[in-house]
Amino acid sequence: MSAPPADRPELRLDAFEAIADTAARHDVVLELVGGELGVRPAPDGDRGQILAWLQRACAQQRPDLWLFGRQGLRLVPSRQAGAAYPAGAARPDGTLAPAEYFAGQGERADSRGVLLVAEITSFDRRADERHRVEKPRAYAESGIPLHLLVDRDSDTVTVHSEPVKGRYRVIRSYDYGERVELPLIGAVLDTEELKDYSR
Repeated sequence: MSAPPADRPELRLDAFEAIADTAARHDVVLELVGGELGVRPAPDGDRGQILAWLQRACAQQRPDLWLFGRQGLRLVPSRQAGAAYPAGAARPDGTLAPAEYFAGQGERADSRGVLLVAEITSFDRRADERHRVEKPRAYAESGIPLHLLVDRDSDTVTVHSEPVKGRYRVIRSYDYGERVELPLIGAVLDTEELKDYSR
């Protein structure tokens, strides 16, 4: 993904935050990824069920870590990433971090202590670019160790790991029904249940 054209100014983070606060009252979620404003529809029931499945699986295997739903994050590019974009803001479907990590941080927390971000694709026209290109790059540039994508278009779960120079070096996809290993966390996800939420 290339940087925004020079003739189109990037949206500043403070301006984005003011707009996002207004949008939150109207059942849409705004994110600032790669210097561009993104709009996501409010979650549907199956998306909520998938998030609940992931929360349960993480809690059973790693009770010291909590999967927070829809926690706002400030994406701060790491120096090693050679980031092409300035800081951004995202609201992943799930964010795995130590139990007390977000205490006192406010609506958009620092992403640097996050272990995993989880996204569940939405059924909108920009889902392909946003979920499969823009967000993995932004999360890798921020140095987030793991990015989990539950892709409802292809009935797959993809694990992105080892962020290096603004990209994930290792990307592995699994079909629903397979066991998915989460490196660094020491958890294994049984994805059989995801078949119940397939379209």
